[in-house]
Amino acid sequence: MAENPENLKYTKEHEWIDSKTGKVGITDYAQHSLTDIVFVELPENGKKTEQGKSFAIVESVKSVSDVFAPASGTVEESNSALSEKPQLVNEDPYGKGWIAKIKISNAAELNRLMDKNAYGAYLKTQKH
Repeated sequence: MAENPENLKYTKEHEWIDSKTGKVGITDYAQHSLTDIVFVELPENGKKTEQGKSFAIVESVKSVSDVFAPASGTVEESNSALSEKPQLVNEDPYGKGWIAKIKISNAAELNRLMDKNAYGAYLKTQKH
């Protein structure tokens, strides 16, 4: 499993957000649990997001999962590369496999998220 980057914030639903750029994706734990990702339903630019609410969908060979917004805001950009290569989420969940970029409307919401160490401790409580 890949190391969870220090500079990101994490949700209990296994999404990450870069509070500087607003980029959002699913964690290495999530992509590993889903197995081979075959389709990503990207949010449209301009879509409003609400923290904790679904804003995208990831489909794998074994399930369909909602992607929950780690912060409220507006989608500025979706990762169009995932339309052609959804497996980027598996191959590089913290890099080329990002899902969307959100213009964060309430930075204080980020305080409700976990840092790398808290997320690592949370993962230890999850059943594999």
